[in-house]
Amino acid sequence: MAHVLESTRSFLYANPELELPHKRRETFRKLVRQRLRGEPIAYLTGQCEFWSLPLKVSPAVLIPRAATELLVETALEKIPPKADWRIADLGTGCGAIALAIASERKKCEVHATDISGAAISIARQNADKLGLGRVQFQRGSWNRPLRGKFHLLVSNPPYINGDDPHLDQGDLRFEPRRALSPGIDGFVAIQKLPQLASSSLVNGGWLMLEHGFEQGSASRRCLENAGYVNIETLRDLQGHERVSVGEKP
Repeated sequence: MAHVLESTRSFLYANPELELPHKRRETFRKLVRQRLRGEPIAYLTGQCEFWSLPLKVSPAVLIPRAATELLVETALEKIPPKADWRIADLGTGCGAIALAIASERKKCEVHATDISGAAISIARQNADKLGLGRVQFQRGSWNRPLRGKFHLLVSNPPYINGDDPHLDQGDLRFEPRRALSPGIDGFVAIQKLPQLASSSLVNGGWLMLEHGFEQGSASRRCLENAGYVNIETLRDLQGHERVSVGEKP
């Protein structure tokens, strides 16, 4: 209702006697019906928050999760505060990770890629709205659109098995399937990325991958097989292995 009235929740509490105009009342009822069908509130309002940044979202992009903030935290721990690194977010979606890093590291040159043109459009809108228009968005698969070498590559790739029953439950039912799952084998994207990313990294550059809570060990093996060193996996607030990192020697 606060969204329909373009107001705050505190305004609603302070004005309990307020009567909705007919048009807004019908809009509210429509949204309630959609929510009863399970559609995510973020899609109904067209916005969500990530890293304290207000972001536009639509069914063309995943809704950023709080767990993914660990990927941002891990990246920021590696990037010196005054560094002028080149950084790229592979498979950016609405731009959440790239924009969070750009908001914290003003001197860094931040790029972001996505195979979806709709996602790139939304990410650019978010960048402009946040005053982060310096972030460069390019359409294409993973690191293919990138030119030159980078100090850090981050990615939250699709990693759910295509036959996982959770894909037919809750918010996942309404989110873009290919952004959640690469197919029957959910590990395919993570398996490819270490080798692909290596060609875009400087020596001493870092690759950081978000993955499923049971994929930590396999992710570390992929990084090791691709020649990375100083490999480790970090745990999220629930204690699950969530982000694996490796350094290109």
